[in-house]
Amino acid sequence: MTELISPELVLLDVALGDASADVIRKLAQTVADDGRATAADGLFADAYAREQKTATGVPGGIAIPHCRSEAVQVPSLAMARLSQPVDFGAKDGPADIVFFIAAPSGADQEHLKLLAKLARSLIKKDFTASLRAARTPEDVVALVNEALGLSTSGAPAEPAAPAPVAAPAAHQRRQLVVAVTACPTGIAHTYMAADSLVAAGKENGIDVIVETQGSAGATPIPQTVIDNADAVVFAVEVDVRGKDRFAGKPYVQSPVKRAIDEPLVMLNEALTVAADPNGRRLAATGGAPAEESEGRESAGGKLKRSLLTGVSYMIPFVAAGGLLIALGFLFGGYDITKYASTIVLKNNFFDLPTQFGPQAWGPLGAYVGAVLFTIGSTSLGFLVPALAGYIAYAIADRPGIAPGFTAGAVAGLMGAGFLGGIVGGLLAGYTAHWLGSLSAPKWLRGLMPVAIIPLIASIIASGLMFVVLGWPIKAITDGLNSWLSGMSGAAAVGLGIILGLMMCFDLGGPVNKVAYSFAVAGLSAATATNQAPYHIMAAVMAAGMVPPLAMALATVISPKTFNAAEHENGKAAWLLGASFISEGAIPFAAADPFRIIPASMLGGAITGALSMAFNAGSKAPHGGIFVFFAIDNFVMWVVSIAVGVVVTALATVGLKRYVGRKAPAAVEAQPVAA
Repeated sequence: MTELISPELVLLDVALGDASADVIRKLAQTVADDGRATAADGLFADAYAREQKTATGVPGGIAIPHCRSEAVQVPSLAMARLSQPVDFGAKDGPADIVFFIAAPSGADQEHLKLLAKLARSLIKKDFTASLRAARTPEDVVALVNEALGLSTSGAPAEPAAPAPVAAPAAHQRRQLVVAVTACPTGIAHTYMAADSLVAAGKENGIDVIVETQGSAGATPIPQTVIDNADAVVFAVEVDVRGKDRFAGKPYVQSPVKRAIDEPLVMLNEALTVAADPNGRRLAATGGAPAEESEGRESAGGKLKRSLLTGVSYMIPFVAAGGLLIALGFLFGGYDITKYASTIVLKNNFFDLPTQFGPQAWGPLGAYVGAVLFTIGSTSLGFLVPALAGYIAYAIADRPGIAPGFTAGAVAGLMGAGFLGGIVGGLLAGYTAHWLGSLSAPKWLRGLMPVAIIPLIASIIASGLMFVVLGWPIKAITDGLNSWLSGMSGAAAVGLGIILGLMMCFDLGGPVNKVAYSFAVAGLSAATATNQAPYHIMAAVMAAGMVPPLAMALATVISPKTFNAAEHENGKAAWLLGASFISEGAIPFAAADPFRIIPASMLGGAITGALSMAFNAGSKAPHGGIFVFFAIDNFVMWVVSIAVGVVVTALATVGLKRYVGRKAPAAVEAQPVAA
């Protein structure tokens, strides 16, 4: 096995900068200089993107930036002992010991286990004390290899057989908490959280058994242990595998880093919930999507989360479908809609069509275009059912999916569209949730989530859509489409302003998603004589591109106004903005919302208005500048974006310089969760 760490990867008593980005960049460069990564910039980009999702500072002056990256060729550890500690987001202050874990995208299990073991070792105070006392890089390498159970050559020592997990003996019965830890990367935080919980439990007389669902694999907690547990702690940022195993148990749930920072607090919260007869219990169907441990979710909060869940699951269908349709138009011409169904059913690569539109790239282009268009339109046909199905899922978990999809399909059948999907999903979800809350005989409980609830909820939700609600919603949808189709002049420009303001208000949040969903839902209603949905889609996409592009431009035209971290974010924002990923501006807005958001809304409103005034149209729901072939009046659409970007960039610089306090150059923007 190749050594994970070598003296060349150890930097002792060095000052690497004032910000976490500076330290990560230097360590990435160290890994690349040692021939372990193909490109330092690519490795840094992946590691810093991971750092922005969740800060990697942990108690004790330690930081563990880490990532998987295509740039990494050999699993590697780089370590820096800083003479000038740097803030990595830990509650107890900056870090002076920084371990950079760089894993290849396809790292083998043996290496991942070793990386996880290192992360766990950093929780131990004697290990970190030895690192601080080490005199040479060779001393550090020896300490790390010893902690990992490796020989000085990097060869693994003979592993000890794992001790079986068992519940405490009856005569030694203490409070027992089981936990699951999981982070997006599954290398560091997953295992450090587990060890923090176990250590806190040991110090306070609580038995804690943890299942780590990380990159090194997971050993499930035996069901008998779960059954005997007093409470459950979920310290996770991804879905828990096999959550049904914990059904009926009192539980708390928080992000994984909280278990590292406040393990005893989480254990006590779980036991407090267990002692409360009315405390939350995990539903028998696997529970509703995660509630934070700070308290029960309000009705309004649950409704908002449910709607956003539906939209987030719907968007991949729309994005993939829309781009496929756009490609179909590119190869087969815009009149491929007349020929697509006939071509895909009657022709193939060995029997190319003879009838197709004049814009097609010949017989082969017509066939390829027809296939792409048909796949795309089929995908787009899931828009309303997926929206309704996942709204219902967010409310009632898995028993809500089938009635939600069914109600959404009924809404689509009746022409009730996007609004019908929302109503159908809410009906199905709340009906399934209500049915799941009813007491049922023991012999019937197993059938409830898989048969009884989906059956009855489908009948109620879809029946109400057919008999009562579908027709009024269809009338509203038809009226809205007619109004949009007839919109022109000042009215169209006004709509562009409103959509631009919404897209830039919260940069991927609920208001942004409402505007985007409104645009993509209208694409299915577009026809050769009704181009308004294409114009709306173009205005929404253009406005959404403004904030990240403007932030990138602002860091170029006024570099002294922004700190080191914002300059790094600005470099990434060029590509994010060009790809129509509004979230690229979030690090700037999070650090300075009262100046960045108004400036973004100003530019977004101008761009939305100009796009509508120029009659720019987009047949693709996503892709930004890269779907140029699907955008009508492309040049003027780009002009609309450019004007908005310049206005927002200048407004940002002006507000930062002349309104309120100036942003200090040495202060790093706080990482923002994705």
